[in-house]
Amino acid sequence: MDFNILSIILILIVAFLAGMEGILDQFQFHQPIIACSLVGVATGRIGECIILGGALQLIALGWANIGAAVAPDAALASVASAIIFVKAGNFTPDGRNVAIAAAITLATVGLVLTMVVRTLSVVIVHQADREAEKGNFKGVELWHMVALACQGLRIAIPAGLLLFIPSEIIQGALGSLPAWFTEGMTIGGGFVVAVGYAMVINLMANKEVWPFFFLGFALAPVNQLTLIATGIIGVCAAIIYLNVTNNKGNGGGDGGSASSGDPLGDILNDY
Repeated sequence: MDFNILSIILILIVAFLAGMEGILDQFQFHQPIIACSLVGVATGRIGECIILGGALQLIALGWANIGAAVAPDAALASVASAIIFVKAGNFTPDGRNVAIAAAITLATVGLVLTMVVRTLSVVIVHQADREAEKGNFKGVELWHMVALACQGLRIAIPAGLLLFIPSEIIQGALGSLPAWFTEGMTIGGGFVVAVGYAMVINLMANKEVWPFFFLGFALAPVNQLTLIATGIIGVCAAIIYLNVTNNKGNGGGDGGSASSGDPLGDILNDY
């Protein structure tokens, strides 16, 4: 599938925003579920790209910066894999697995681009320091914008290259990937998903939240529930939970707030 001019412009805008959001973390455009969905909107393949983004999002749950180790680049993985997925035109589960395998590979490649841009940022920071010494606040702001634009171009340029590569080359390159590579990357991605789930469970591992965890498993097989109905159930469960915890905190003989046994939860409730 080849893209028209409007689709190319929209995809480049999404890629630029995803690159900046990989640093800012304000609107989460770099998250796979959002970036892939936006690429799907730009290309007219919304449903297929949402499914791809959801699968990549489960993998990205396990990607986190640990000390000096930088996590794989979710922004490049999301945008590039969605472009490859749509250009290949194979929207079957096998085609999606190939796109996911490409995403994991591209996420590692994105680390190299991140190091290049961050090295360039050292020079930019020195330029901003010189403007600060002169008392030129506009100059400091300008160099900050330049550094942020470099982060956006870090994703937009590779995305542009993928857009202008003929579809036949994309399909041939994906078809030439050996089975051991695609299957291995899929299996490896499954391990990363397990790590992501473990992180989520670790955050909610307290006696007050476990019932909702099992309630989700009980409701998952009910196919008659629409997305709106599921959202309503979630909102109602949250309201019930908040009311119960507030009553627990306000009750009792001492009139003080009760501890839930979860220090992080107590801090958030107090906040």
